[in-house]
Amino acid sequence: MGGVYGTVRLRMTPKLRILLGALLVAIPADQASKIWIESHLSYADRIPVVEGFFYLTHVRNPGAAFSLFTTLDPKLRMTFFVSVSLVAMGIIASFYRKLAPRDRLSALALGLILGGAVGNLIDRLWHGEVVDFLHFRLWSGYSWPDFNLADSFIVVGVGLLVLELLASEGESRAASASNSPS
Repeated sequence: MGGVYGTVRLRMTPKLRILLGALLVAIPADQASKIWIESHLSYADRIPVVEGFFYLTHVRNPGAAFSLFTTLDPKLRMTFFVSVSLVAMGIIASFYRKLAPRDRLSALALGLILGGAVGNLIDRLWHGEVVDFLHFRLWSGYSWPDFNLADSFIVVGVGLLVLELLASEGESRAASASNSPS
């Protein structure tokens, strides 16, 4: 029985379960990894994981990807990044609402992107900047800019959307080709 107020039953579609699952993995994993880095490495420390290739570091990025906008006034920068994050979350919510109830891959991709955006937004609100800690050295001494799990979730989510778009485009072309007269 539902008591005085009755029973409210929330029916979760497959896409909602997947989106929430992605969020429940991405945000805690991102935040836990950053807390671990902050508690085990001093700022600018570096631990080799694979010497000459992969390092755990502790750096801060007040800007965006590749340290864009680091020279902006801190208040303006914070307003800009919080606004961009909120707009991105709104766009993700809009895309999510348009998904078919069983569209699990797109829901996973959007959940990862949203989880990454929330993870970095938490950093900005808490620290005024983003904690980065994954550092790769590539060919000829080139170092990829440091990043974090939130960034990785965003990139993987976008990659999944691109793959799904390419697959659906290929299916559309194949169906179109089989339906056209020869």
